[in-house]
Amino acid sequence: MQHSYVGILVNDKLYNSIPVGDTKYEAIDFYVEAGRRYGVTPCFFRIHDVRSANPWIKAYVKQDDRFVLTRVPLPVVIHNRALYHGRKKFRELGSWADGGTLFFNQWNRYSKLQTQHILLNETSLKPHLPETFTATSRHIDMMMKQYDKLIIKPDQSGVGRGIMLLERNGDNWKLTYPASLSVHNRRWKQMEFKGNRIPSLLTRWLRKKKFIVQQRLPLATFQGRPFDMRVSVQRDGSGEWQVTGLVAKVAPHNRFLTNVAQGGSLQQLQDILAQEYPQLQQQDVFQAIHEFSLKIARILGSSLPHMADLGLDIGITKDGVPLFIECNGKDQRYAFREAGMTEEWKASYYNPIAYSKYLLDQRKQ
Repeated sequence: MQHSYVGILVNDKLYNSIPVGDTKYEAIDFYVEAGRRYGVTPCFFRIHDVRSANPWIKAYVKQDDRFVLTRVPLPVVIHNRALYHGRKKFRELGSWADGGTLFFNQWNRYSKLQTQHILLNETSLKPHLPETFTATSRHIDMMMKQYDKLIIKPDQSGVGRGIMLLERNGDNWKLTYPASLSVHNRRWKQMEFKGNRIPSLLTRWLRKKKFIVQQRLPLATFQGRPFDMRVSVQRDGSGEWQVTGLVAKVAPHNRFLTNVAQGGSLQQLQDILAQEYPQLQQQDVFQAIHEFSLKIARILGSSLPHMADLGLDIGITKDGVPLFIECNGKDQRYAFREAGMTEEWKASYYNPIAYSKYLLDQRKQ
């Protein structure tokens, strides 16, 4: 039997957990189920499993009830679910695409400032985007003169790591910052200072890593806590963008971050709207979020190479107007599972396989 292999590029940690069946948040069996539906065979491998000029690789393939390390031809279509850093890796992945591989989400950790600049080219989006600059002392000082609340966050980091809140407190300013840069940080510290003189602690952080500074968006709240949505936007078997699902993330009490890794909780948006915003038409709110998310995906997809699987953080105002927070090129799909949205969770794995089949079919024409 001739197999049509679809490659799933993964990091070492996930790769090593495949044979023992402990892949944590990645439900890779859904890829296998989707492969059976669409007539392709997913195989899982790492960047260093590919050798120059060698058309074969060793990858994990599901056989019967277990994953077996198998020699397979380098797949024509590859979906990147790994995070890599540095120009060397960027060039290596780019060389695969140059050699004819159809490689989507080839690079999935883009600068937040870069995506903001791309979206700002679309005039109609400007009212929905936070004003954003590189976090230099001059830019922070400038923003403090315009806004009472600012967000300062790493330009290339995820799951809420390293994000700070700078807000006016009477005649003073208050900086709320994490006790550590750990993914699972739960302790926060605060310091007050007078005027616009930025504290030395903050300037030290800015020297060590690239941060951005943004106005804090006027997010709607649920039980007094700000919330936003993780919206999964993917290309499907037709090759077109579609919204797979969305789930609301609610900040903990007396906190400003909605990220689940930072203590946020998950809710279904319809429940929040019914309890807190009964004056809004739910269908209109959902339609506005869907159309806005698809517009974001199309613009980014036309500017960033080979994008097909995005997790967008989208907020809304109390009037239901959508706001863009940031784009994630490696969506953490487990939010759907945690919110009890099993169909959306499963679909978020099926769509990349369906799109892979679409690319394979296009290649044959």
